[in-house]
Amino acid sequence: MDWSFLIRNKESIHVTTDSRKVTPGCVFVALKGEHFDGNDFVEQARRDGAEYIISGENALVELQDLARAWRRELGLPILGITGTNGKTTTKELCAAVLSTKYKLYYTQGNLNNQLGVPLTLLNITRAHEMAIVEMGASHPGDIKELVEIAEPNYGLITNVGKAHLQGFGSFEGVMRTKAELYDFLRAHNGFCFRNMDNPYLAQMAGDLKTVEYHTGTMPSDTHLVGGYNAENVSAAICVGRYFGVSEEDALAAIRAYIPSNNRSQLMQTEKNTVVVDAYNANPTSMQAAINAFKGDCYILGAMRELGEYSHLEHQNIVNMLLERKAEKVLLVGEEYKETTAPYPVFENVEALCQYLQQEPLSGYTILLKGSRSNQLEKVIPLL
Repeated sequence: MDWSFLIRNKESIHVTTDSRKVTPGCVFVALKGEHFDGNDFVEQARRDGAEYIISGENALVELQDLARAWRRELGLPILGITGTNGKTTTKELCAAVLSTKYKLYYTQGNLNNQLGVPLTLLNITRAHEMAIVEMGASHPGDIKELVEIAEPNYGLITNVGKAHLQGFGSFEGVMRTKAELYDFLRAHNGFCFRNMDNPYLAQMAGDLKTVEYHTGTMPSDTHLVGGYNAENVSAAICVGRYFGVSEEDALAAIRAYIPSNNRSQLMQTEKNTVVVDAYNANPTSMQAAINAFKGDCYILGAMRELGEYSHLEHQNIVNMLLERKAEKVLLVGEEYKETTAPYPVFENVEALCQYLQQEPLSGYTILLKGSRSNQLEKVIPLL
């Protein structure tokens, strides 16, 4: 569809999928989900002043098409970021660094899927000078679909690891899917920022034009917790350097960045010190967090979407804890009941909360990590 009638001479486009947020002149997208149908609100959106309404069975595809057209209309440089672990933190750090020099728009929260990416693109305005688009994947072909919408000029894959194995089928499936970002860049004369210390990325990149960096070490005085963030910091410094931000200014921006959304957050409560990294978890990130942790108490939730690998990977985590002779371990999720864990295993976070009300923790340094579906953040008030 030719969207020039809608985007011509526009400084920005207000797009909403929520009929309650329709304003005069906006675009309303009537999406249909399992428990809702935006098509029921088309007439209301029209009465509320929507300039254009995207509806019907192909609404999502039309939204993606509009986002691609707007991206081409703006023509600004876009950095696409994906990876198994650290993509959101790397995006945030790159944004902090680049924002010292450019009017930048970047993915908010984790709007990184087939709906989130087009909404991100449509939030960019003519006032912005560049953008960062985070891209997530759980099945083969996901990244290919997203890069064909966002059309990035630059790419950064943080790393590849064991996540969403149920959807990808294998670690090799993860590699092939993440490499779809590299494939697009190679075909469109783009290039990537790549960690030279990661052999998987070298294999995936092949002859793609590359700006290189190393994992490095964590700088002092940041608000980030965990040495595994060193590669995220190094990536942001490398990106900043390429776009003309000095290392001094980049480090200042990184030191000022305060993580949120339960990602690598350090919390000091009245009773304990808590490292909150409970937004997501997979075998690779869980092992990295355990290895980096210097405390004496682990509260770990199950890792989801591992399919046939679930039992093996949860047993591997238990084995790590046994090797570290952890003083206090509390595990959440049925997946741990199938392991040889000698630790308390709670069916869900509610059961853990009941336990902590009766057996409160005090004086510990606690790692709180697990897949988002565990909702481990519910225990924070009890710690």
